[in-house]
Amino acid sequence: MKKIDPTVLKETKYIALWVLIFSALMQAVFLVLRAWDYTALLGNLLGGGVAVLNFLLMGITVQNALQKEEKDAQSAAKVSQLYRNLMLLVVALIGVLLPVFNTWAVLISLFFPRIAIAMRPLFHKD
Repeated sequence: MKKIDPTVLKETKYIALWVLIFSALMQAVFLVLRAWDYTALLGNLLGGGVAVLNFLLMGITVQNALQKEEKDAQSAAKVSQLYRNLMLLVVALIGVLLPVFNTWAVLISLFFPRIAIAMRPLFHKD
């Protein structure tokens, strides 16, 4: 296995930090609404963990694609996206179907990386 590029690790850490922050905020909202129980925590851990993993896998795909010819890189990126989307779908289904996970906690936390990416220009002007 190839070594993961430092930029991929740096960006994944950035995403993981924001997922952690958003997760804490979501848990606080569950507490305020008096809807918190262990299923909210487990759902948040499942969704947030898989969201960070998805971002890491995307970064690794981009890293590997940069070392290939354009046609091969596009093909590899499409296959990676298909498998990563399938992974997210399976996790969402698990979160919805198994009563040990709070459905909302799983589904909402899957969107945390997108929010973090959208907020990036607010904090990093470079």
